[in-house]
Amino acid sequence: MARGLIVDPQAVPVVGMDTDLPAVPTERLTSQAVRERFARPPIWTPEFVGDGRRFDDRPPAPASVLVALVERAGALRVLLTQRTAHLKDHAGQVSFPGGRSEADDADAVDTALREAHEEIGLERGHVDVVGFLPVYTTVTSFEVTPVVALVRPGFSLALDAFEVAEVFEVPLSFLMTPAHHRRHVVEIDGLRRQFLSMPWAPPPEPSGQARSYFIWGATAAILRNFYRLLAA
Repeated sequence: MARGLIVDPQAVPVVGMDTDLPAVPTERLTSQAVRERFARPPIWTPEFVGDGRRFDDRPPAPASVLVALVERAGALRVLLTQRTAHLKDHAGQVSFPGGRSEADDADAVDTALREAHEEIGLERGHVDVVGFLPVYTTVTSFEVTPVVALVRPGFSLALDAFEVAEVFEVPLSFLMTPAHHRRHVVEIDGLRRQFLSMPWAPPPEPSGQARSYFIWGATAAILRNFYRLLAA
């Protein structure tokens, strides 16, 4: 097991919540506003550039994720996946569709769109890329480019059952409200690790079944950088 690996993030103590930071105004959370923000970005600084100290010395590998924004009833929602429990890496975690770049990928966009199609069956024709967030380096030595895109409704999905257990959507307004962002700190094997989480509990299903999703780590950090861009 890698030194400093967080096995159970939900058990790590919460040391603070960012209730002092304002939510992104509603008028900045529309498709047009997001498109304009990337076309004419303000001066801003990303809050997170990586997980911290890398676990090994292998050369960094490029990867991409798709930050897919779906418009539903006039409001944007972020499409996320929950990985299957048996995977070697990031089992059971909430993540964006995406993965490692391959030699025949033309660029970061090509990687993100290919991975999204392979993982969840999202067709490229429904995706309109609007910009990028800063590269994020993981402790496992991946340099991840977040590709932000507007996704037109009407798409159908076909999940890769080996990798993806579920796809769900979270209102962008929820994720862009720092009062929902929790800070965690833990020391493991002499290494101090800190991360954000954004737990999401959608309304109960008609059957009454309650669900919850623990958004944390690189996914939460990328969303926090997105907050910094939209709030600037």
